[in-house]
Amino acid sequence: MLKKFYPGEYVDSTYSIDFDRLYKEGYRGIIFDIDNTLVPHGAPADDRACALFTHLKELGFSCMLLSNNKEPRVKMFHDAAGVSYIYKAGKPKPAGYRRAMEEMGTDLSNTIFVGDQIFTDVYGANLAGIRTILVKPIHPKEEIQIVLKRYLEKIVLFFYLRKQKNKDR
Repeated sequence: MLKKFYPGEYVDSTYSIDFDRLYKEGYRGIIFDIDNTLVPHGAPADDRACALFTHLKELGFSCMLLSNNKEPRVKMFHDAAGVSYIYKAGKPKPAGYRRAMEEMGTDLSNTIFVGDQIFTDVYGANLAGIRTILVKPIHPKEEIQIVLKRYLEKIVLFFYLRKQKNKDR
């Protein structure tokens, strides 16, 4: 039952992902959540995020921001990082993920989603059939509705990590 919430991978940070390796594996599109995935909640694009997108574009990736936020928040990030975006995406509904792939010119076989929340980011990407990478939140300060979901996420992560540990044996 919980498997639909499991990420393909779980890593410490967006900035620790080996995107060069993923490109060599044939991936060409990356869809990103913004808040607590790339920067702390509500923060503008910082130098680290801008450098990441510069590197990804140099590698040949198409990138898209997929956010449930309103346009001013997402556009602010876009203006600094130069990445296309979809706002008010309605995650976890798969339609936004599909639209992102369409706009990037990618498909299920060569697209990855990177986000920090299980019940919106990972679940939605799983519903859409996209490979997922869950990252740990950058900063503990979050909106109350997210804080409450984090308690439930801990349960899912417990079983996910236990399954991963058993798989490695």
